[in-house]
Amino acid sequence: MRRLLIGLVAGTLSVAVTACGSSGSSGSDGGGQQSGGTTTLKIGVIPIIDVAPIYLGQKKGFYSERGLKLEPSLAQGGAAIVPGVVSGQFDFGFSNMTSLLVANSKNVPVKAVVNGVASTGKAGADFAEIAVPKGSPLKSAKDLEGKKVAANTLGNICDTSVNESVRKDGGDPSKVEYVEMPFDQMPAALSQGQVDAACVVEPALATIKSQGGTVLASNFVDVSPDLTVAMYFTSQQYAAKNPELVKKFQEATAESLAYADEHPDEVREIITTYTKIPDNLLKTVTLPRWPADPDRASIERLAELGQRDGLFEKAPDLDKLLP
Repeated sequence: MRRLLIGLVAGTLSVAVTACGSSGSSGSDGGGQQSGGTTTLKIGVIPIIDVAPIYLGQKKGFYSERGLKLEPSLAQGGAAIVPGVVSGQFDFGFSNMTSLLVANSKNVPVKAVVNGVASTGKAGADFAEIAVPKGSPLKSAKDLEGKKVAANTLGNICDTSVNESVRKDGGDPSKVEYVEMPFDQMPAALSQGQVDAACVVEPALATIKSQGGTVLASNFVDVSPDLTVAMYFTSQQYAAKNPELVKKFQEATAESLAYADEHPDEVREIITTYTKIPDNLLKTVTLPRWPADPDRASIERLAELGQRDGLFEKAPDLDKLLP
């Protein structure tokens, strides 16, 4: 999906927005759709555990008490959500930091507004792992040389983080072949031998483990134990024209993050409403952390690795990107 960002910069917004899988416009200049004192915010998200707090926050009334109603639209990854936010199709979006760093480096007008999700920092016990199928001969990240690894978006945080795991294990990441597919298709792709390993997050990770799959390495932990994996963002135009709505969204989301961190059982329950996780696997899902603030040092590390992997034509401006 990295091509979507390139297309955006080149002016082919209509193609990029179509790829997001939604239609219609929220009218970002007007600050969302308003009805009876409630503003509906269209938000682009990915069907993964990371975004559980906003679904939980909406259920608990954290958004409605501030006059907001969220209308989530599902996409494959942050690279597909970025152009939708910039074009005004979405008011806000959820994206991993590498997608936002790539966009910023290409002068795409995005602005991170509130934290999204963070690694647990525990190797072998993170919500995102490099997983291999049952009976795999692969034993460590170095063994990924010459192998196919599933990633939800090419040229993005999966590539960069898996590359770092391979480097740390003494391997050559240039020899890894990445195959793009949605997270929820990775368990089947692994079991059917379509790929050798997967850069996968919960709840798909729990499905892989239930099939006898194992963890090869913790790619996010290898980047930084305190890795800020993703954030919620908007366009610079929207932020400038709707400061009060942005503030309300920030406050409601921050409250939702804190609540999610304190109520793991409710997190597990809410993810069944927007993902395909079977009920019998809920207790096995590894939850991430949802801290209030992003960890800048870890984002700087992601930027360094992105430059090393050639994702950026120029260094991202973190002062301009981050809240």
